[in-house]
Amino acid sequence: MTTSSAPTTVFDIDGTLCFDGRTIDARILAALEDCERAGHRLVFASARPVRDLLPVLDGAFPAATLIGGNGSLVSVDGEVRARAAFEAGELGRLLAEVERFRAGYLADGPWDYAYTGPADHPIRGRVDQGGLARRVELAELPAVVKFLVVDATDPAGLAESCRALGMAVNHHLDEAIIDFAPGTTNKWEALTSLGIDAYDAFGNDINDLDLLRNARHSVRVGAHPGLDGVARVTVAAEPEAVAAEISRLAVAA
Repeated sequence: MTTSSAPTTVFDIDGTLCFDGRTIDARILAALEDCERAGHRLVFASARPVRDLLPVLDGAFPAATLIGGNGSLVSVDGEVRARAAFEAGELGRLLAEVERFRAGYLADGPWDYAYTGPADHPIRGRVDQGGLARRVELAELPAVVKFLVVDATDPAGLAESCRALGMAVNHHLDEAIIDFAPGTTNKWEALTSLGIDAYDAFGNDINDLDLLRNARHSVRVGAHPGLDGVARVTVAAEPEAVAAEISRLAVAA
């Protein structure tokens, strides 16, 4: 557990700070630097595993805490650890549904990954951009901390069947992917496990729901309908608007 008296601000990555899947606009980076200089402790919380957060941050904010895999991974002071993983029985039930719906998937271990989806799927451009990991068979992963279905005969049916089995499921209709986390893991639950319960937050998607709902000051980037009435502020999903809102926090500090 880690605690700090400094104000904490938590940022989702894709669709919140990163709009091309690979980089963060210079205006947003500058605003984040201002926020850090003003005394804010930065936390980056993403659906990506920590391995795929690092190339996007590109060495910036080395002191930041990282939450990956929608809460199943954390990195504090550069030390990555899995804090949640699929139990054998749960993974077996998920794989049975995957086979039933003839689904292709991306399964992440604490560092390496397995992939069975289409070679040209857009997710491939966001996986291991830094060449830091190995693509292996699912059985070679020491644990599965995140499971992403990238195609299936009936994606909605697969999502519903797995919800009925008690799994944590986020169906991203805009990207046509289904995101599974072990148990009830989410970004907010990982944050509280680190001793952080007072924070500001920026997010854009349904997997940011609890993160935004429990924040002191919450900012929705874009207009995801699942976040209607949750965030205190909504800004356009473009770098200038996001940078301006981050800068407001720095000035307030």
